[in-house]
Amino acid sequence: MQSWLILIAAIVLEVAGTTAMKLSDGFTRLLPSVLLVVFYLLSITALTLALKRIDVSIAYAIWAGVGTVLVAVVGVLWFRESVSLLKVGSILLIAAGVAGLHLSSIAGEH
Repeated sequence: MQSWLILIAAIVLEVAGTTAMKLSDGFTRLLPSVLLVVFYLLSITALTLALKRIDVSIAYAIWAGVGTVLVAVVGVLWFRESVSLLKVGSILLIAAGVAGLHLSSIAGEH
């Protein structure tokens, strides 16, 4: 259970890092640029710790998939990016894949 909480922290930190990346305006703004590096280093550290108990195929896919979905949501809600039926459908497919991977790890099918 602790490894899953660490994985969740890794995902949140990755989303924060990607948000800081957007806010850094191509590394032209100091604080978001520094936060980008800090958040990504912490995210990779947390992901590495989660891998002690979670298979890499499951952990990385969930980290990347959930991170992608959350960054897409941040893009739409915070940065006012466009929303289309195709974008929403694609995000739902990613979420379904992540859920399937998680269920496979619970069922011991990994």
